[in-house]
Amino acid sequence: MYRAVLDTSVLVAALRSRNGASNALLRKVALGEVTPLVSPALFLEYEDVLKRPDQRQAHGFANDDIDGFLAAFASASQAVECHFRWRPQLRDPGDEMVLEAAVNGAADALVTHNVRDFGPAKLFRLRVLTPAGCLKELG
Repeated sequence: MYRAVLDTSVLVAALRSRNGASNALLRKVALGEVTPLVSPALFLEYEDVLKRPDQRQAHGFANDDIDGFLAAFASASQAVECHFRWRPQLRDPGDEMVLEAAVNGAADALVTHNVRDFGPAKLFRLRVLTPAGCLKELG
């Protein structure tokens, strides 16, 4: 089973377009081909960002729809408990929880649209891929 941490940018893009690589990656999650790794902090960030008024206007989903999506996503996910903190490693403090979930969950990859922001992940021998790169790897 392929285990990946999905950055919030991937979920945002997936809900904004059904045609992109991010949405295709979520379909792999729904099919059980990818197991998302999430920490409580990361999951709360997903909810916060997806329910922001500007995001809701962009993706067109009501809060109840987002709750349903997140419930389904949670049921396909594996919870990660973060025992160690290596902060600060990244320029954006908001990205630290993504890195922590990937390292603590022994992820196969951290998937993001902001690959450059996760350069220090190399210190942990963690692969950082775009959604398209992840799909290519999955075959």
